[in-house]
Amino acid sequence: MKRIGVIGVGEIGRALVEGLCGGAGRPPEVFLSPRGARTAAQLSERHEGVRVCAGNQEVVDRSEVVIIAVRPRDRHAALAGLTVPGDRVVINVMSGVGNDDLRRTLATDAALVRAIPLPAVRERRSVTVTHPSHPAADSLFERLGGALPVADEASFNVLSALTGTLTTHYSYLATLISWAAGHGIAPDVADGYVRGLFQGAGRALGDRTRSLRRLAADHETPGGNNERIRTTWFGPAAAEALGKALDDLLAALDRGSA
Repeated sequence: MKRIGVIGVGEIGRALVEGLCGGAGRPPEVFLSPRGARTAAQLSERHEGVRVCAGNQEVVDRSEVVIIAVRPRDRHAALAGLTVPGDRVVINVMSGVGNDDLRRTLATDAALVRAIPLPAVRERRSVTVTHPSHPAADSLFERLGGALPVADEASFNVLSALTGTLTTHYSYLATLISWAAGHGIAPDVADGYVRGLFQGAGRALGDRTRSLRRLAADHETPGGNNERIRTTWFGPAAAEALGKALDDLLAALDRGSA
């Protein structure tokens, strides 16, 4: 694909553009909506071939693939009145907004694909879940780290629910830093140590020869520090509470109300 439009240039829209315009190979032409004008202008100044359009209809008219990345609550105002020809491919990255909902809003016969791009697409190292599989969408996300097409919307929603745990992970790390600071460690020292500790742990995830339970066991000494925290803090009750929170989120996603 040579011409990609992005309607809604927030954090994910920016990450997609930066990923598409970086790396090896000739980047596509990218057409941005005026929504998020400051970010759109910065991207246009930084990357050759990125242009800010006068309106959303111009984005659609000039693109082969159109990425809809507006906030879900803003979609009706942002997309009202758009004419999307049937030969376009529309990639829907709005959380909790199904393709049936989007098709009613756009009143188009164009191919619609849901996707869950994460901020790491800017470094072209994030696998993106898609549904349904479509050559244009899957090719786009392969450029950004990989595409993971799933067979149905139920599976898509399960994986979408998992992405809802990301900021909890960051908050967990922030809590560790605050705890250390409360015990006399300088905040910047605690911050640097915790970041390094978990960056190292994250690299171990690349070893697909060991299951995550095997990795946990390999990092523990019987009766040691890691086992103590795991069994006293993240015991069965905590695991059950996490499962319940994910079940509730999944139910909301299935209803289209997340």
